[in-house]
Amino acid sequence: MWRSFALLLASCSIIFAEIPSQAVQGDTIRVVARQGERAKFLGREIRLFSQPDGSMLGLMPIPVDAAPGSHPLTIEDAHGKQIQTTSIAITDANFPKQNINVGKGTKALTPLPGEMEAVGALKTTVTDVRLWREPFISPTPDCMNSIFGVARYHNGKPTGTYHKGVDLRSPRGRPIEATTDGVVQIARMFRLHGGTVGLNHGQGLTSIYLHMSRIAVKEGQKVKKGDVIGYVGATGFATGPHLHWQLFANGLPVNPAQWVGNVPRCQ
Repeated sequence: MWRSFALLLASCSIIFAEIPSQAVQGDTIRVVARQGERAKFLGREIRLFSQPDGSMLGLMPIPVDAAPGSHPLTIEDAHGKQIQTTSIAITDANFPKQNINVGKGTKALTPLPGEMEAVGALKTTVTDVRLWREPFISPTPDCMNSIFGVARYHNGKPTGTYHKGVDLRSPRGRPIEATTDGVVQIARMFRLHGGTVGLNHGQGLTSIYLHMSRIAVKEGQKVKKGDVIGYVGATGFATGPHLHWQLFANGLPVNPAQWVGNVPRCQ
């Protein structure tokens, strides 16, 4: 499921033990090293965090619009000295298009003051302590009726953007569970996003759950994987009951299905 690589020390040299042959647009690459403070790829820099086994770990997001082809990933030490470089071939995910029929009232919704700022702050939150643990779970046991990365059309017209999460075809009132451990950073009824819970999982990984009918947690609360954080609804910019679920790795939306791996697409 993971496309990852590790850096291991052998005598005085650094050897790549695993090098991914490719990564797909929207994926997350794990950067695991025995030394080095940061990694750079496609103009993006991420921190590497110390892990219990003595290794360093960082989560490198692959943008949805990353150009297919071979690109260099570099590891640098705390002084900016380049330790190693490897090439990763990005392949085109061939994201499909999807049209959503949106009513006038829904289309006219605007965010509350501070709404977009709160969601933006969640995306870019990076804290030192790792709370997330695997395996992850899907927040509801339902199929995906809108996958990550699709080019979105509203009423037959292109929106110029893409679907930054997955939509789970969940019935109204179904409990929504935390996909992994975290701290509640957002627990609010917004106008555009609807009932919203945002979780900080630590070390650059965050998640958000939208359109809830009811919120079951408070900001600052610690949650464990499987804890109920809210209930499915159709609040905010929603055409019917469902759960919109997003993951962010160091500020970029990434494909949640890669982290869970067992979420079926609706037929």
